[in-house]
Amino acid sequence: MTGTYDVAVVGAGPAGAAAALAARRAGAGVLLLDRSDFPRDKACGDGIAAHALDVLAGLGVTDAVDGYPPLPALRLVSPGGETVAKVLPRPAYTVPRTVFDARLVAAAVAAGAELRRHTVRRVVERDDRVLLDDAYAARAVVGADGAGSVVRRVLGHPINPERHLALAIRGYAPARPGPPEQLIVTSAPRWPAYAWSFPIGDGRANVGYGEVLRGEPLSRAHLLDRLAGLLPEAGPGAVTDLRAHHLPLSTYRPAPGRGRITLAGDALSLINPFTGEGIFYALLSGALAGAAAAGSPQRAADRYADTLRRRLGTHLRHSSAAAWLARRRRVVDAAVRAARRDDRVYHRVVELGLGDGRLDARTLAMIGWGLSGRV
Repeated sequence: MTGTYDVAVVGAGPAGAAAALAARRAGAGVLLLDRSDFPRDKACGDGIAAHALDVLAGLGVTDAVDGYPPLPALRLVSPGGETVAKVLPRPAYTVPRTVFDARLVAAAVAAGAELRRHTVRRVVERDDRVLLDDAYAARAVVGADGAGSVVRRVLGHPINPERHLALAIRGYAPARPGPPEQLIVTSAPRWPAYAWSFPIGDGRANVGYGEVLRGEPLSRAHLLDRLAGLLPEAGPGAVTDLRAHHLPLSTYRPAPGRGRITLAGDALSLINPFTGEGIFYALLSGALAGAAAAGSPQRAADRYADTLRRRLGTHLRHSSAAAWLARRRRVVDAAVRAARRDDRVYHRVVELGLGDGRLDARTLAMIGWGLSGRV
């Protein structure tokens, strides 16, 4: 066994890299572990919202989206066919995870984190440290090891149950013609479900389809059929690099940690239930977990839970409420109509789905008026 590190981070995706960067900025010695070498692919929509870049700027990372053009607009199609297409409050980006994650890992290593390839299978808590596979020891551990988190299982938390877990498939296809914009097309027959097309800027788009699990198995053929049905350009033979992945939704979150161990990103079920966005949550929760682990190892979980609640608690309650309301397709239709008529409502919807926004009285009233047929 090597010496004891101040902080060990399990998983070097966005949550893990952010945790390593935050812990290093606090002066901690950091071990960053991942089962893969970088660069490596990761099934994801590849969308990077402005809020994610804010977190990275706070960690000293300013080149994460360099070389990729901004996407100034979002087009959203509701289950009933209502459409809104407007300029985003701030542009988004589409950066393949092979590039984005490798850049964040490189930034963590440049900041002084020690990166090692290792698959963690066993985590043992001691009074003064945490042991990882009898190979490494740390005063605090951040579990950022994704939807199938080993660290989460050690803390006694099962995977999300159905209705709080989605399954999606992602690939790459030729970009749609016309001005660049993010596109989300929802599915009326299988709601809650949607397809997306996010142009990268190199002639391709990240395309995919996902739906919430509701007690029936979803086959690869079913996912691809629904993708092609909502995005005709993503039909058979047009999509490459297909990969499926689970999305643990934030409507069912475990405790953020225990003692010296914390969870961040997908391991904490931090996926927006309204849109499936997870990069912003991963970066923010990772940064908060890394800072807590470095600042007070023995009380890392308590400190992290407090800062996470203050930073995201209200938003998570509002996004869960929005997801509950959005189970009714008519509500989504009314919300899209309201967003088309009112820029402030549109901005609220975007902030709620891509960042840390909240519902407000005006948005709820506009949706209510739409349901009543008054607008």
